[in-house]
Amino acid sequence: MTPRAMQRIALMILIAATALSLVPTIYMVDISFRTPADSFDPVLIAARPTLANYVVVLHSGHLGRFFANSVAIAAGSVALTLFAAVTLSFAIARLKIRFGRAILLLVLSALLLPLASLLIPITVLLKNLGLTNSYFGLIGPNAALGIPFATVIVNEAMAAIPDELEEAATLDGASSLTVLWRIVVPLIRPALIVVAIWEFLFAWNEFFLALVIMTRNAMKTLPLAPLYYQGPYMTDPGKLFAILTLIAVVPMILYACLQRWFVGGLMAGGVKG
Repeated sequence: MTPRAMQRIALMILIAATALSLVPTIYMVDISFRTPADSFDPVLIAARPTLANYVVVLHSGHLGRFFANSVAIAAGSVALTLFAAVTLSFAIARLKIRFGRAILLLVLSALLLPLASLLIPITVLLKNLGLTNSYFGLIGPNAALGIPFATVIVNEAMAAIPDELEEAATLDGASSLTVLWRIVVPLIRPALIVVAIWEFLFAWNEFFLALVIMTRNAMKTLPLAPLYYQGPYMTDPGKLFAILTLIAVVPMILYACLQRWFVGGLMAGGVKG
């Protein structure tokens, strides 16, 4: 088989896999445009699309609050994760602190723990601290769960920076803090973008922690909206799927806008020399 034929076969497989993976998303969006009478029709594309479902859910009064909560929690989680990962990685990779490698391994060991095993301890701790139904009650755990992955990416990016740059800045009288924010951070910007996107998507889509921590309707996040509306909209899938589509819109737009930097950051972290 010639290389060109192999490329064609690989391209066909890729197109087929992409089309297959998009079917559930297309079906979700399609149902969101259906009338109640057409919601259960076994067809992929609605015959009579309508925007009525979106009009109803957007004027329901609570969806805007859920959206604001998700934005605040996701932004706070990204900021806290980046700060912790950058400072920890700088101490280990650049300052060469004592027991730095052991600390890094301890942090990375958190990647082995499934979220289900941490759900009850986190909930009890936040309840004892009085942080349930508060933004930090989700920002803190989200950041803690994201720090191990963020540290892997940021630490590798910092370790690849030539020592000569830091030495030259130190000879010019720059402090460690100046070296960090003026030299190191700009050089690892692609890695920071990867971490920011990854953490934002994780915090935006997080469901189980939000379900047990945010018990008041005013503090619920957008992924909990389908549970809030499943009572009145149980017999009207169009409105439920409209909510699900709105939940997916923000991550899709974010990734579409930052895809180049996200892929570039991953490549920068995976290729050395």
